[in-house]
Amino acid sequence: MSRTVLITGGAGFIGSALCRQLVAAGYRVRALDDLSMGSRAYLAGTPAELIETRVAEVDSLTGALDGVTDVVHLAARAGIPDSIQDPLGTFRANVTDTIHLLDAARHAGVERFVFASSNAVLGPAAPPFDEEALPMPTTPYGASKLAGEAYVSAYAGSYGIAASSLRFSNVFGPRSLHKKSVVAAWLRSVLEGGPITVYGTGQQTRDFIFVDDLAAGIRAALTAPPAVVGGQVFQIGTGVETTVAELADAVREATGEAEVRYAPPRAGDTERNYARVDKARAKLGFETRVTLRDGVAATVAWFREALADPELVRIRPLAASGSD
Repeated sequence: MSRTVLITGGAGFIGSALCRQLVAAGYRVRALDDLSMGSRAYLAGTPAELIETRVAEVDSLTGALDGVTDVVHLAARAGIPDSIQDPLGTFRANVTDTIHLLDAARHAGVERFVFASSNAVLGPAAPPFDEEALPMPTTPYGASKLAGEAYVSAYAGSYGIAASSLRFSNVFGPRSLHKKSVVAAWLRSVLEGGPITVYGTGQQTRDFIFVDDLAAGIRAALTAPPAVVGGQVFQIGTGVETTVAELADAVREATGEAEVRYAPPRAGDTERNYARVDKARAKLGFETRVTLRDGVAATVAWFREALADPELVRIRPLAASGSD
């Protein structure tokens, strides 16, 4: 049976990569995005249908979900500082909109639902993070994602939807001009003649996953047996702990010589953050394929082209809201 997937935040960074993979796999793809952070240009060359609206426009969801078999919910209000400044706005975007979408999907007969979550739900847990760690969010953003996971589990248990939550590690890759994440920020700086700015010692660690590998993880959640994914949480990352200094080396190697400047650490930055991906590997058959250096090289190549493109070069980071 031909399948149709609705991707909220589908014109964003992760969404546009997923659109391409799903189209290549034979899905019909519908992207729902308010374009507050995403861009039509990110979907250029794909046959994906774009519906320009917000998830909060509940009345518009009926039409958007017509004929849809699968939903991937990427749209969110991201950013820990933003959530601390405006916790109610984060709640409305990440919790209220999620339950509205879940309920609309239930009434539309959607079979699968994948929710984009975050390690922020775990708060101060010691890495490597896994699905058995007790959630204890310390920010409104983390709390909002934990609430989303809870509703996904509830809808799987109460209504039989094969709904799952994926906790994404630090994602990088092409079509991230609008992002404030470290790789995107460094590349915009370096390719426009600026430095790489490292906050702190550079020995803090993260789990950096290339966007195409992350999209493959989402596809795995869409194709695994319903009994395997229903109500489940999966860590989606590389399982590799990489220092920020190692990432800076990879960026310098891919761009040529670039100045590295060190600045005082930022308040709230964690020292270590990486995930254990054993469950996704065993249950979903998930494996990453792109190395850090290959991924950075591919991202640099895309950024060079984008910064020379009259349409793409206008895209700049905005406030932390809207699609990813």
